[in-house]
Amino acid sequence: MSTSKTIKSALISVFHKDGLAPIVQKLNELNVTIYSTGGTEKFIKELGIDVVPVEDVTSYPSILGGRVKTLHPKVFGGILNRQDHEGDVAEMKEYNIPQLDLVIVDLYPFEKTVASGAPEQDIVEKIDIGGISLIRASAKNFKDTFTVSSMEQYDEFLEILSDNNGKTTIAQRKKFAAKSFNVSSHYDTAIFNYFNEDEIVFKASETTSKVLRYGENPHQKGYFFGDLDAMFDKLHGKELSYNNLLDVDAAVNLMNEFTGEDPTFAVLKHNNACGFAQRNTIKQAYLDALAGDPVSAFGGVLIANTEIDAETAEEIHKLFCEVVIAPSYSDEALATLKGKKNRVLLVQKTTNLPNQNVRTALNGLLVQDKDAITDTLEDLTYVTNTKPSEEEIKDLLFASKICKHTKSNTIVFTKNNQLLASGTGQTSRVDALNQAIEKANNFGFDLNGAVMASDAFFPFPDCVEIADKAGIKSVIQPGGSIKDQLSIDYCNTNNISMVMTGTRHFKH
Repeated sequence: MSTSKTIKSALISVFHKDGLAPIVQKLNELNVTIYSTGGTEKFIKELGIDVVPVEDVTSYPSILGGRVKTLHPKVFGGILNRQDHEGDVAEMKEYNIPQLDLVIVDLYPFEKTVASGAPEQDIVEKIDIGGISLIRASAKNFKDTFTVSSMEQYDEFLEILSDNNGKTTIAQRKKFAAKSFNVSSHYDTAIFNYFNEDEIVFKASETTSKVLRYGENPHQKGYFFGDLDAMFDKLHGKELSYNNLLDVDAAVNLMNEFTGEDPTFAVLKHNNACGFAQRNTIKQAYLDALAGDPVSAFGGVLIANTEIDAETAEEIHKLFCEVVIAPSYSDEALATLKGKKNRVLLVQKTTNLPNQNVRTALNGLLVQDKDAITDTLEDLTYVTNTKPSEEEIKDLLFASKICKHTKSNTIVFTKNNQLLASGTGQTSRVDALNQAIEKANNFGFDLNGAVMASDAFFPFPDCVEIADKAGIKSVIQPGGSIKDQLSIDYCNTNNISMVMTGTRHFKH
């Protein structure tokens, strides 16, 4: 039997009618018999096109408030019969089952209903039963039946109809079957995740994807699965790369710690802040952030927590940077920043980020809750005789926020709401500390009066001793070492204040 099939009959039952009319009209031109139900049947009739109600085939009306319309052997027999199977052909004739060559279904909008905050009763009613069954049945029988399972497929399907006068190939039917199982599996994943409270199961489905230029390196393929348009309005520049996206993710998560605060600016490189400052104006915040490490800032990602104005844009324009992110830009700032054709300019939208981190490991996945704890004044335990001043406490909490978003092992120095230096991703805390001291010295920062944050406890007093000799007089750390007292004793002997938060912030 030929693998080419001519569509002679179609079952259409959709929730959304947008874009459906041209398909129905084309099917009518091709003399295709159309079966339908409910609102879709009414829609087709209003187009002036003949339609056979499914009730006329099944001899059953739509019942149970519309919950049961197409769930009937005459419908599913018409979809699932094998046209080259002698027994199926005989039973189709015996039971007077109409052949259905095409199924067009658009599922109830379950995810949108959940996102709207609707009550559970409304959400449950948006769990499609007949539609999902029709999709699975017709996709299973792709050798004989064509399945259109989403309104996003309408344009492509209409092109196939128009180009081939209603004929479809086995390759086309199989391709659309794959699309259909993608739709159905995504739908079921969303339903499971809504209901699941107790099962420790990881199910995720992202249907929006983007092919990147390459991965971390040019010889690696790279993809992004997610909806960047929901996160940002891209105003200018080249396509974001794999590495850009990692830096943008780090930048957004860091700056979220400072939402609604005074003008704040960060410069990131390789997922770490190399410059950070909070000031009265966004221009000064940028200048002081840049001063933290103007060398690393080259080719970095910049982010602000408030609008970037013309004066700030003039300063940014002097720097080669890959990406600039802000909640908004003045018209003059945009005109300046667009002066570099490849510079990516993003407007960050207000949106919810995932509450879990996921990464591959070995032959599986590691999944964890996001580190949603931000150290606050109420979390501090004052463990030394010398207590930090009010200004030092502000700097300690400021440093702690930055430290939380810096690769472990890390040490962060801040003073007057400015990042002076950090040691990032080192194999020992002492190495991280020495790296931070060296960077601060290289860029001319005086560490006297600065504070130090550590992402994890000090197992020995060596770190506070090295920091003391560099000029640090106040420290914030989680505590928790069996040798905490050794560090406390050193601080007491040398008039250093130390506070503990009780929360470790490793970031590997």
